[in-house]
Amino acid sequence: MTLLHAFILGIIQGLTEFIPVSSTAHLLVVEKLLGIPFDDKTFSFSVIIQLGTIFALLLFFWKDIWQIAVAFFLGIKHRKPFEALNSRLGWLVIVATIPALVAGFFLKDVVENRFSDPFTQGGIRLLVTAVLLTIVEYLDTRKRALESATWQDALTVGLFQVLALFPGASRSGSTIAGGMIRGFDRPSAARFAFLMSAPILLAAGAYESLKVIAMPGTMAFLPYLIMGFVTSAVVGWLAVKWLIGYLSKHSLYVFAIYCAIVGATLLIVQTLK
Repeated sequence: MTLLHAFILGIIQGLTEFIPVSSTAHLLVVEKLLGIPFDDKTFSFSVIIQLGTIFALLLFFWKDIWQIAVAFFLGIKHRKPFEALNSRLGWLVIVATIPALVAGFFLKDVVENRFSDPFTQGGIRLLVTAVLLTIVEYLDTRKRALESATWQDALTVGLFQVLALFPGASRSGSTIAGGMIRGFDRPSAARFAFLMSAPILLAAGAYESLKVIAMPGTMAFLPYLIMGFVTSAVVGWLAVKWLIGYLSKHSLYVFAIYCAIVGATLLIVQTLK
């Protein structure tokens, strides 16, 4: 891997982590096209650039997260945990996090060994994402705002977040779809999905980062990790900002079409090899 590779992969991660087109699928395919072998260094790089996009998410929503945290503890202190919106959102974040934590614990080995070929893995997951986005856009009622969120909404988003445990699945696509199925308008569904997924993303990033730190040769690979982290964080922040604005006026069909075309192309290429 070169610094140019690190820069390119950082851009890919930053763009595709939050835009519902599957960051894992894109990274796997681009790494293969660039001739980057999958080894400990590639694994550590993938973990660190994902941490960059998590940092971007926390930075973009820092006011929301701070207000939710403060209201959550004040609600407990005053024995009115569900009275204020932000306090209630804090509890909903916990509800949304539970399914992914439980599923991650029991399914970790299964999902990690599901597919071996990047084109097959990426193609299947992109097609699944295309179908999911098409269905929720077709059924979308676009009426509810974030203020109306309930524990049923949080549980639904949490269950959809389980799909992101499978390699190549789109976390943002899955969680936004979960919100839209519950009747949220697109911007509210995206905002709700990102807030609900923040804890599990942070926990997963911290866990994987500890494994990276323990790997031999990590310090020698540091310049590439820094390049990838910074690039994915900057691009990720811009991607979140753009997506929230885009969804206020446009549908998800463009992402569904993109996923369908790229997914089908990957499977055709793999079949013709």
